[in-house]
Amino acid sequence: MPATLTPRAERLFLLTLAGIQFSHILDFMIMMPLGPILMRAFGIGTPEFGLLVASYSFSAAISGILAATFVDLFERKRLLLVCFALFGLATLACGLAPNYSTLMVARCLAGVFGGIMGALVQTMIGDAIPFARRARASGLVSTAFSISTVAGVPLSLWLANHLDWRAPFIFIAALSVVFILVGLRILPELRHHLSDEKRAHLLSSTFAVLGDTNHLRALLYSALIIFSGFTVIPYITVYAVSNVGISQQDIPIVYFVGGGATLITARFIGHWADKYGKLKVYRMLAIAAMLPLAVLTNVGVLPLWTWVICTTSFFVLVSGRMIPAMAIISSAAQPKLRGTFMSLNGTVQSLAMGLATTLAGYLISLDSTGKLVGYPTVGYVAIAANLLAIVFASRIVMHDQHAQAGKKPN
Repeated sequence: MPATLTPRAERLFLLTLAGIQFSHILDFMIMMPLGPILMRAFGIGTPEFGLLVASYSFSAAISGILAATFVDLFERKRLLLVCFALFGLATLACGLAPNYSTLMVARCLAGVFGGIMGALVQTMIGDAIPFARRARASGLVSTAFSISTVAGVPLSLWLANHLDWRAPFIFIAALSVVFILVGLRILPELRHHLSDEKRAHLLSSTFAVLGDTNHLRALLYSALIIFSGFTVIPYITVYAVSNVGISQQDIPIVYFVGGGATLITARFIGHWADKYGKLKVYRMLAIAAMLPLAVLTNVGVLPLWTWVICTTSFFVLVSGRMIPAMAIISSAAQPKLRGTFMSLNGTVQSLAMGLATTLAGYLISLDSTGKLVGYPTVGYVAIAANLLAIVFASRIVMHDQHAQAGKKPN
């Protein structure tokens, strides 16, 4: 059964999780708009930059597999804050890295702990928030993405442009300390998943999750959603500067407006998903998202205001579909295995993210004039993955929905 929280405690709980989510989302997101700066600083091309972004995702995938063996053996709050502290140290190491290779290692370490954190945040929402309010809860926590784009990324880019590319990582490490202190005070202990029953072996929960066909469908669905977004997302800034004619100094405006829009729409999307049905709202958003996916990857030179309209539509719809999708995914898990399932889901998402970023890095290249070539192909790959995700969504059984209705899932 979900933990019982008062309305005030529930709101503080979700806001604290949003703050923690903000830290590690910003840590991942800042790499992408820093692309042109890092490519100049280290003298690297798009494949090397793609690997630098993907290193976070691949290490997060590995940590998710390892976390699946132990995440349900520990109290949630303590495990989350320990991982958060280690994540902060790894991010600080990114800011102090003297060269490309060292930065790569530091990004891998940040990915290890960031991946576990992301899975734990979603697990704690599933543990503490009833199914009827879960999409709204996910919408509130997902404002971390919006705030990171409307405030975090522009501020980090300002720091990078006026100080050094290292400054954003040092800023995120300092911010992590603040949210750890808040988490110690606000987050409730969640231990109802713990039992005296001993596992047959270390991987018994992992095998139990992977032996459930519904879990496998949900994991594939999750991978397709992430893949469809992250073929395109890491290279938006590089494409904007190289092909669309947007100044590097104007990139913060793109993120400020796009993030501001998602900050508003995320709450509405969560409310609509709970009111009209998570699957229905997901389908509508995913179908609508195909238009900005196609436009964003095919346009030529545009004035700043037109590009901002394109990117804002992209941010709202591509990130917005994740709100009902995460409610569907977390509800597909058997409650007693939710921590293990969400850790494996984090692994699958991170692998999809890394593969998408790496694949796109090899599909595109810079020509002799410095323009990005092959981005339309990336867009078509993203649209195909998005269509497959829409098909798989209807095949997922949501256990919490059946439990709430007093029915037994098929």
